[in-house]
Amino acid sequence: MPAPSITASGIILRTRPLTETSLIVHWITSDLGRMSTVAKGARRAKSPFRGKLDLFYQADFSFQRSRRSELHLLREASLRTTHPALRRDLDYLRQAAYAAALVEQTTETETPLDGIFELFSDLLTQLPATPANPLTVLSFELCLLERLGQSPDFAASRLSAGSVELAQSLCGQGAPLDSKPGVEQLRELRRFLHGFLTQHLGRVPSSRTPALLTPA
Repeated sequence: MPAPSITASGIILRTRPLTETSLIVHWITSDLGRMSTVAKGARRAKSPFRGKLDLFYQADFSFQRSRRSELHLLREASLRTTHPALRRDLDYLRQAAYAAALVEQTTETETPLDGIFELFSDLLTQLPATPANPLTVLSFELCLLERLGQSPDFAASRLSAGSVELAQSLCGQGAPLDSKPGVEQLRELRRFLHGFLTQHLGRVPSSRTPALLTPA
């Protein structure tokens, strides 16, 4: 007897071909955490999945759970939004791609974590609202660390008072800044978070540099 279908709502973090006709789709979901499905026949011209499975698309979908692996069978997908602005601006796309890579690196498969889906969904919605800014990436890193229970101890850090104030404002722990942060504050916080992420994660996705709008 086949396993019953399960419904979920998620955002596509990544896709890759499985065969000439099928596609593996990696999701972050609101209730089930990060998970993977195979969309059989999705690469065929007349597939019902055609136009529904692409990077950062958000959809309601149903799948049949595999008894042998963590790769489940995708049954249906109904689009909610495609986030089209991300395809019109390379900087937005780079920032979204880095955030997706960081989510994949910091989460376990099918292990729901409170607020991770919402954080990523909010990022995709907010990115086109303002010109691309490195503060968007630093804020995402700080908020993600907070939800993972790994927030930096700023009191014990060697950050300057201005950089601590900037960090606290970005992760919602302090008052909004009265003025635009200085170049040195931005550079100091960027380096601090790179070291912190490296220490706690082992490595930082290489996409961080272009996401911060910094020359390689």
